[in-house]
Amino acid sequence: MNIKEAKQEVVNTVQAYLKKDENGDYVIPVERQRPVLLIGPPGIGKTAIMEQAAKECGINLVSYTITHHTRQSAIGLPFIEKKNYGGQEVPVTEYTMSEIIAAIYDRIEQTGIREGILFLDEINCVSETLAPTMLQFLQYKTFGNHRIPEGFVIVTAGNPPEYNKSVRDFDIVTYDRVKRIHVEEDFSVWKEYAYRMRIHGCILSYLEIKKENFYSVVSDLEGKRFVTARGWEDLSQIMKVYESLELPINYELVVQYLQDEEIARDFANYYELYNKYNRIYRIPEILEGVIPENTQAMQQAPFDEKLSLIGLLLDALGQEFASYVQEKEVQSALLEQMRFLREDLKEEKGSAAELLKRQRQTYSQMGEHQKKAGLLTREEEKARQAVIRILQEFEEFLASEGCGSGKENFLLLKSRFDEREEARQNRIAKTGSHLSNAFSFFARVFGEGQEMVIFLTELSAGYYSLKFVSECGNEEYYKYNRMLLLKDRKEELREEIQKLQL
Repeated sequence: MNIKEAKQEVVNTVQAYLKKDENGDYVIPVERQRPVLLIGPPGIGKTAIMEQAAKECGINLVSYTITHHTRQSAIGLPFIEKKNYGGQEVPVTEYTMSEIIAAIYDRIEQTGIREGILFLDEINCVSETLAPTMLQFLQYKTFGNHRIPEGFVIVTAGNPPEYNKSVRDFDIVTYDRVKRIHVEEDFSVWKEYAYRMRIHGCILSYLEIKKENFYSVVSDLEGKRFVTARGWEDLSQIMKVYESLELPINYELVVQYLQDEEIARDFANYYELYNKYNRIYRIPEILEGVIPENTQAMQQAPFDEKLSLIGLLLDALGQEFASYVQEKEVQSALLEQMRFLREDLKEEKGSAAELLKRQRQTYSQMGEHQKKAGLLTREEEKARQAVIRILQEFEEFLASEGCGSGKENFLLLKSRFDEREEARQNRIAKTGSHLSNAFSFFARVFGEGQEMVIFLTELSAGYYSLKFVSECGNEEYYKYNRMLLLKDRKEELREEIQKLQL
């Protein structure tokens, strides 16, 4: 199955294992809750889906790469304990608690949530001294003398032997005690994740043209050459930073992440071409409603060039869509803080300045707790920091301008909030206009051909674009979506009629 299906299977397994009966006991006894074993190529996102699954289920995630551990850190350190057997006191070897199990209890203390996922990566690549401990763990859910706490579902991952010479095959006894899932790379599924993670537009455009280069592992006389999903994602991040610093992005950089010289060189060449298309086609002007003069050249351009043009427009719009989602999250959190302030002022719990400072500190402390517990995504943490900065600005504004009653000071803050909301609504309108102009461009230059179909399909597949359209609406999107759906239905009916005639 692909990585998306694997994530859903993990979610389903967690929900099934954590379901309780009327007495509060787990319906599936702990000893029958088989650990999940994900077997798949390296770098396809097995760790990332664990974070998504835990968040979706509202539970903890404790994650370890087991090859980084020794036998001592996994099962604990030995110490001598005195025990009495048959009236005789004898020294007995005991073990301290495993670092891994201790980490589970630490996470429970941090979050107050007693259920979670324990994820151990590279489970079948452990050292010879640790291998028996891993087999014991998979079969009995214990490290040394200590058992995994009830409520924690065990998920492990490993690579097939063709990808790692250190792989140790499990015996039938072990396999018969795990829930084994084979995971395969799938570009179409990764692309959904890539839109959510705002992968660089050049990478998405390139892989749309060269799908076969998304994932590749080749062994020959010169050694192993490979490209993975993880490599593309890490390359995307460094490219964005390099661009912001105006540093060169060339083959020497790309091959550090795409460790296949041929693919790295091909992508580096495409990056230059992508930037050339960006200059030639003047994407900002198209989004502002300017139809380029060289429309005939666009119509006659090779299909790869058209895909690059579509990618450039989607990337520019995607940045606006993502900004909309983040700004909405920040503004919603601010609105909630404003409501708290209004209620506290009504109950005369203090001055507006005192209450606002107290709210900011409480909001900040709660966020720090969530951050330490690993309950915030990177985007959520960015939004939280933005809210804190704005609350501080409100405090400074109140300190310089506020001097009246609590109600008057609240109205002063509300005016600042309303200014922010008005500016946000203006940006929403501008983004909507840019989207409409993009549709007009495709209709004018390419009509309702495959270029329009691809553009609409990619918009419908993107997380941020769908959020924007569903929450803000866009007549051009609805219009062409209905038109293409009707066209598809007509084609289906025509094919059905032809079959009947035969």
